[in-house]
Amino acid sequence: MFFFEGTVFVNQLEDHIKGIVDEWLESGYLKKGNVFVVGCSTSEVAGEHIGTSGSEEIAAILFKQLTRLKEKAGVQLAFQCCEHLNRAIVVEEETALQRQLEEVSAIPVRKAGGSMAAYAYKHFDQAVVVEGIRADAGIDIGETMIGMHLKRVAVPLRLKQRYVGNARVNAARTRPRLIGGERAVYSIEEQGNCD
Repeated sequence: MFFFEGTVFVNQLEDHIKGIVDEWLESGYLKKGNVFVVGCSTSEVAGEHIGTSGSEEIAAILFKQLTRLKEKAGVQLAFQCCEHLNRAIVVEEETALQRQLEEVSAIPVRKAGGSMAAYAYKHFDQAVVVEGIRADAGIDIGETMIGMHLKRVAVPLRLKQRYVGNARVNAARTRPRLIGGERAVYSIEEQGNCD
């Protein structure tokens, strides 16, 4: 475990989030245009209880690497607010318009929304807050419960880098639902004659 102490912690934090982003980029799970949701407790990253010690310094480090994921994979980022804003989502206005998401009236701040969402709101191009989103994949840093914002069916991923600072990291991608019964075909290799 790591504690929030100066340059050593910052360097470790940068290494942790860089490793996670690299793993996502190498995974092949992300497609251009996918929505990637991020839930993050910067308090947990710092080794404190969720919602008690938010840090924009930590948020800035994470945001930088997540922006790299956006640029390299072509995904649209969505940052989950804390429970005080009902886990609303911060996205760029372009994402909201493209996906026909209804904007809500709230501006996330450290004490209501969380440091990560507040930082994203300040640093996105034309940020807006929406009530929810159906993301294709995402990460949960500090067990903030992003599941409500993932499409069905979520598939958990076991990343090599399991922590960012002191916070546990969970990750998931989604896949289309399998429909049909015993005669349904789910891959090209399974195709057969229907007669």
